[in-house]
Amino acid sequence: METYKDLLQFIKKPVYDNSDGWDLQARISILAKLLALSLILSFTIGVTLAILETITDLELGEHAIDQLFNDYSPVFILLVVAVLAPVIEELIFRGPLYLFRDSRYFGIIFYLFTLVFGFYHITNFEISLNVIYFAPLLVSPQLCIGLILGYVRVKLGLIWAIVLHSMYNLLLTGPIILAQVLEIPLQ
Repeated sequence: METYKDLLQFIKKPVYDNSDGWDLQARISILAKLLALSLILSFTIGVTLAILETITDLELGEHAIDQLFNDYSPVFILLVVAVLAPVIEELIFRGPLYLFRDSRYFGIIFYLFTLVFGFYHITNFEISLNVIYFAPLLVSPQLCIGLILGYVRVKLGLIWAIVLHSMYNLLLTGPIILAQVLEIPLQ
């Protein structure tokens, strides 16, 4: 529970406070708890979106991940999703937080990077009026994970944020990659 309380406290008032005193076991425990929270939030939001799409006949178009799975090999997808994207996105969206560690505007900078990270992911959708109207809901999983990744970056370090991001992406896409490798039809 302490991890979740600390996360909430950080989200309320982001402060750059690297906690170098945690040993490897504590860091892995924190990472596991935050990974579980991230997956629960994403699953809940995903189910909510699926229900909304079903009851309203909302058309959001094809998602970029669908095209990725149709056009590329499982190995390529695994490299992009679990290695390349986490490294690049963490370097861009969480790496620079260090530069503002002593700024009195750190909180504002933190939220700006989180918002840009979240709304950057709207590019995963075919842009339409529906996608624009529902953009905050559509990118809410990325906004949530962006807050968590920012916390991890500040408290544990950039490498730990990359690891969490990679594990999160892998656990979300891994079952689909496995089904593709085993040639199990998903539709």
